[in-house]
Amino acid sequence: MCISLLGPIRGQFTVSKIMAVRQSSDIAKFKEALKSAKNVVFLSGAGISAESGIPTFRGAGGYWRKYQASSLATPEAFRNNPSLVWEFYHYRREVAAKAQPNRGHIAIAEYEAKYGTNKSITVITQNVDNLHAHAGTKNLIELHGNLYKTRCTKCREVLVNTDSPICEALANKGAPDVDVVGSNIPIKSLPHCKKPNCNGLLRPHIVWFGESLEHEVLEKAGEVMENCDVCLVVGTSSVVYPAAMFAPQAAARGAIVAEFNLEPTPATPDFHYYFEGPCGTTFTTTSRREHLYGKHAYWHFQLSHI
Repeated sequence: MCISLLGPIRGQFTVSKIMAVRQSSDIAKFKEALKSAKNVVFLSGAGISAESGIPTFRGAGGYWRKYQASSLATPEAFRNNPSLVWEFYHYRREVAAKAQPNRGHIAIAEYEAKYGTNKSITVITQNVDNLHAHAGTKNLIELHGNLYKTRCTKCREVLVNTDSPICEALANKGAPDVDVVGSNIPIKSLPHCKKPNCNGLLRPHIVWFGESLEHEVLEKAGEVMENCDVCLVVGTSSVVYPAAMFAPQAAARGAIVAEFNLEPTPATPDFHYYFEGPCGTTFTTTSRREHLYGKHAYWHFQLSHI
């Protein structure tokens, strides 16, 4: 189940002796640990995508129009008003479609491309915006689904759909105008399954609040986390379960865990390393010196130089 309530993270784990040491910000030491690792996991959250202009819908920014975003991301909301929910997700699809992967996304993808033949490298993301894939990441586990996938509420078929708009009725809809209330799009005009003899209403293939993660996805993520030597926690608040348990559990069994965030999280005391700042500057790559970054750009942590 996807739960956004802060739990007693530290009380759930037996913390190893090394955890008693204050978190280190020694990049050189961490690079050595990463260099020797055979199984590396990147665990990413909303923070990395926020640097590409993707709304996080948290805190003061947790609203779309006058609606709290989390209240629309539920099965009940979709049953009660599928038109309104589809407007919300159409807006999110259009925003994400215009966004570009930032230096953090690209650094991760380039690290995988450079070292993926000698190491097992997996990205586990809570994000649904497709930016990791857009950056070139191949071995990707999307815990909460994908904005560009639909699921039929009748036959359950899941398909990739990148149409813009996803249906004509949603064209020019979904603007976050606080003066707009409700939605008047007829249900028959919303996206529907195109399989013969089905015609079921489609929904976003997203894990909503109150729903369980897909068993196969959760099982795969758990296996990867169980086997990792090093885990990099990138831009996640560590408050959404079950993902919030992954890194602390890995640290508790002895894996090296490094957190890259704008500010400490409830799980930070459980980790070996903590690097504060935007993901796009606390680690990124200049190995190819592409003009996008500037020929003489030097960032704090250059993944592809390890």
